[in-house]
Amino acid sequence: MKVDYLVAEIGSTTTLVTAFNVKHDEDEKILVDRPFQGKACTTVLDGDVTIGLKAAIKDIEEQIGESLLWGKMLATSSAAGGLKITVHGLMEQMTVKAAKEAALGAGGIIKMVTAGKMRKSDIKKIHNINPNMIMIAGGTDYGERETAIYNAELISAENFNKPIVYCGNIENREEISEIFEGQELYIIDNVYPRVDELNVEPARKIIQQAFEKNIVKAPGMSKIKEMVDGSIMPTPGAVMESAKILYDIIGDLMVLDVGGATTDVHSVTEGSAVVLDMLVNPEPKAKRTVEGDIGVFVNSANVIDLLDIRDLGEVKKEYIAEHIKPIPIEKEEVRASSLLTKKAVEVAVNRHVGAIKRKFGGESGFIAYGKDLSQVKYIIGTGGALTRLAGGEKILLGIRYLKDDVTMLPRKGAKALLDRDYIMACAGVLSRDDKEAAEALLRQSLNITDDIEIIKE
Repeated sequence: MKVDYLVAEIGSTTTLVTAFNVKHDEDEKILVDRPFQGKACTTVLDGDVTIGLKAAIKDIEEQIGESLLWGKMLATSSAAGGLKITVHGLMEQMTVKAAKEAALGAGGIIKMVTAGKMRKSDIKKIHNINPNMIMIAGGTDYGERETAIYNAELISAENFNKPIVYCGNIENREEISEIFEGQELYIIDNVYPRVDELNVEPARKIIQQAFEKNIVKAPGMSKIKEMVDGSIMPTPGAVMESAKILYDIIGDLMVLDVGGATTDVHSVTEGSAVVLDMLVNPEPKAKRTVEGDIGVFVNSANVIDLLDIRDLGEVKKEYIAEHIKPIPIEKEEVRASSLLTKKAVEVAVNRHVGAIKRKFGGESGFIAYGKDLSQVKYIIGTGGALTRLAGGEKILLGIRYLKDDVTMLPRKGAKALLDRDYIMACAGVLSRDDKEAAEALLRQSLNITDDIEIIKE
């Protein structure tokens, strides 16, 4: 059988391969066939990720009873440690925050952050982390210059042989180019060009381009280009791309992805005018947070520790721990995983959403910190835990705030959608090649029709 696309999602433990065709109906509207999916263990530790990739393809071939051919192969990857980034800016709540938002939205894993002039101990930490990329920010445009130049000189002297992304004060561009002459350098728009203004999208695009260029250098990934002839993106960045596509279709939304090791939350929303007027610092329209300590298998012990009597009822923590499996099958295993998934969603959302606090002192009123989700109309679940276990929609609806007070959480009118084909990462990387086909995949998986209710206040 021949298909138009084969898309591989290469995770830290599992490789998922999706095969599908793209076609047109009588009105020339793009459609996609229901995809075939195969999976296998990721083989980064074997020194060659294509071993697991071929095994996942073989899984599809066994399902369809014939050989599989394809027109183009794309991929997303969080294997080999994912996209590890260190971020170095001027002030924690300004340029550092902006650079972090850009890196996270592109699918990065932030391993280190510094504010102000770096020290020799910071350089030692970068060596120990061995990141995939180093980001340097600092200063609004035509503002402070010295810190970014100082940090750049310190980093350049070490010759880390890593991609460097400079996204600070545009007045420094000439000096930065000279400092990193002969090294892989990307100079882009300032992520914090003016006070209270974020500009993260240009940085996100460059980060993903640098990732694609350098992923082949990661352990076990050197042969990936032998099979993949199209784009390669960080898996979380691909999910974010799908979230932005869906925003254009259905409006304000958030996406929850509960995994075995981490739980990611993506939101695409401007927030409400009421909260916007109270915000102390600006937030990006498209935001991602990753909870590296919250997962339902590898990090299940951390989630179990967070469970209280309201979560457990009459169930004991020891019972939960005893029945945790990577792929739950038996009734007890499913029950345990569902309890952890519910808690992981609750914790991750509470860490992603902002907070409203009363002012103290001479001026009365309220101030707000962080991301406002109050205008979110659709709460989307992706990943194995939310899409493969029963009760995913109920878990998603459980994060809504049901009272009438001012809140930064989604309100009671928000609806739940499930990525039933587990296709969001696949659609995200496909959007680079064929955005219409990516949209068709997402509509099909989330059961979004042309007459879907667009929820309004």
